[in-house]
Amino acid sequence: MANLSTEPFRLLFVGDVVGQPGRSAITALLPDLRSELGAHMVVVNGENSAGGFGITAKIAHELLAAGADAITLGNHVWDQKQFLSEIASLDRVIRPLNYPPGAPGRGAAWFEADGEQVLVMNLLGRLFMQDLDDPFRAADEVLSESLRGVISLCDVHAEATSEKQALGWHLDGRVSAVVGTHTHVPTADCRILPGGTGYVSDVGMVGPRDSVIGVEVQAAVERFRTGIPARFLTASGVVTFNSVLVTIDRLTGRAASIQRIDREHTK
Repeated sequence: MANLSTEPFRLLFVGDVVGQPGRSAITALLPDLRSELGAHMVVVNGENSAGGFGITAKIAHELLAAGADAITLGNHVWDQKQFLSEIASLDRVIRPLNYPPGAPGRGAAWFEADGEQVLVMNLLGRLFMQDLDDPFRAADEVLSESLRGVISLCDVHAEATSEKQALGWHLDGRVSAVVGTHTHVPTADCRILPGGTGYVSDVGMVGPRDSVIGVEVQAAVERFRTGIPARFLTASGVVTFNSVLVTIDRLTGRAASIQRIDREHTK
């Protein structure tokens, strides 16, 4: 039986989780935050959750146990080599949809939350990134006229804000929300597009605040100064927790609002 509730559906999307500090913040903050916001579903980007590079099945289960309903990924999806064989068994983990045929895992999946069927997609941008299949065409192949009105989310993991915005406009009115990830720097452009799609260029991260996008400052500075490769380690200290809450009309699948939810965590 369909859910006849008129209460808006609240979807919390949490930015890129960076290493152990980010995972600790998820465990400490997410359960209470989910309750505080009345979130019906939580999606977390976990592509940097293993030491800042990639994810493992063990870490995926850790994030799910902390309150995530689904995990999206990005360009670091295969950095932990064992994950190539692990992802097939993780039905709540979504890798980028526009990997060529033959890549393990799924790029889009349906989830049940509060009586609703929710579609989650993950796209990887191509500007300044890997040259994968066309993310616009990949999304078109999943979406159809019959899906208009359903609750749906697309995580666009991309470097260029122009590409993210273009995908946002391309998907406007076809998905409930397009949320950008990858840069680890939150943007202040939350808005509802004319077709009813909630949009933000980058949600940000759950990672060390006093860092360069999550890694130790000095190593990053020296790499820029010298051009010499350096080993990047996850920074420590206060953790910033960046997320957005999307409020969605259950009958139309359109977003009514999208707002930043930002916190800090100190061990």
